[in-house]
Amino acid sequence: MAPDVLTTDPSDPIAGYSEIIPGQLYFTTVQRKPVTTASEHYFCVDDELVYESFYTDFGPLNLALIYRYCLKVNKKIRFYTGRGKKVVHYTTFDARKRANAAFLVGAYSVIYLHKTPEEAYRPLVSGSNTPFLPFRDASLGASTYNLTVMDCLQGLHKALTNQFFDFTTFNVDEYEHYEKVENGDFNWIIPNKFLAFCGPHGKTCIDNGYPLHAPEAYIPYFKKHNVSTVVRLNKKIYDARRFIDAGIDHQDLFFIDGSTPSDVIIQKFLSLCENAEGAIAIHCKAGLGRTGTLIALYMMKHYKLTAAECIAWARICRPGSVIGPQQNFLESKQSWCWTEGANHRHKERTRQSSTHSADEGKSGCMQEPQVNSFSRVLNAVDGMKIEDMRNNNMDVDENINQIKGATQGDKLNAIKAKRSLGASPKVIRFDNSC
Repeated sequence: MAPDVLTTDPSDPIAGYSEIIPGQLYFTTVQRKPVTTASEHYFCVDDELVYESFYTDFGPLNLALIYRYCLKVNKKIRFYTGRGKKVVHYTTFDARKRANAAFLVGAYSVIYLHKTPEEAYRPLVSGSNTPFLPFRDASLGASTYNLTVMDCLQGLHKALTNQFFDFTTFNVDEYEHYEKVENGDFNWIIPNKFLAFCGPHGKTCIDNGYPLHAPEAYIPYFKKHNVSTVVRLNKKIYDARRFIDAGIDHQDLFFIDGSTPSDVIIQKFLSLCENAEGAIAIHCKAGLGRTGTLIALYMMKHYKLTAAECIAWARICRPGSVIGPQQNFLESKQSWCWTEGANHRHKERTRQSSTHSADEGKSGCMQEPQVNSFSRVLNAVDGMKIEDMRNNNMDVDENINQIKGATQGDKLNAIKAKRSLGASPKVIRFDNSC
């Protein structure tokens, strides 16, 4: 059992705790709320930084919550250690809250203390500490894949190494603005390369409580941030010419909701991404399962992330990404993606050498252009919000899963709308009309 606030050595109140920064920051699991003393300051974020679930998924926490946690810890360390106190982050024995708390502490160690995932994780499981509950996906059925705290730390570390984010310039307000359904429901997975978003509809309106966005609602943002291509993975709901007429290429790569892509679709997607001049906005119905799966395949090929690291990073950016059998599918494709990536980089080096171009791929470096921080990509709030949305009828069915004909994407969209807009129970239509 993890150490309680009472330790084996009464003279040292932190003797049984996980030491994160010697003499400054500690982590522990307690059975009851500890009391701050003259030498220790205790704090807990279990009910402050909370994961919003779809079904029985419970983490990992997203980039905005990680950022807010890191700011809180830095502030507490500066304030309390200067007064001779040790800072102790405590959590409870609720397995889900404990896993999220451990991930936050580990993320802080990776981002701000520049530790490897192994170094960050080691003190959390040292001694008599019990293992952490693995995270599960956002599917309704039983989970068939365990995503561990360690997987998430490794995914975060790889993202940091490849400059997918930079907290020194991260704009948390913009991130939280655009992830809301009423503001577009989208997240950058790789800045300047992949934007995952909820599928557009025929017109921008409120459909019996659910906010729908037409292609025109996205176009100003896409043009401003160099999105050159839109990839649609679900059935046609809007006319692709509405993007094309605005100078944005549009491609259809349909496969069934909740399923995995064929080899033909994978090859078309990877080739499209490797030849696109600007960023690529990808959507399915909810922009979670199929969207996250294809982006993960690209990350495995071009950045040599593991399947688990890709799933972890996708969910940290966009909670709910990669669902059900898509998780095991990515595991099965990992070796193939790595081999394809190595071949691709070899061909690029050969081509560059033959044309006497600058060889940017020495020592096996990835050939992707260097990405900027989220703030450089999300540098302004572009006003996608539907006016007076909260004055409309925003009711969503309490029992979404019983709606006839609703796909997995429909259900996930409805749940996200309900929790985002504070809807009360009522049936929501899925007829794609307003």
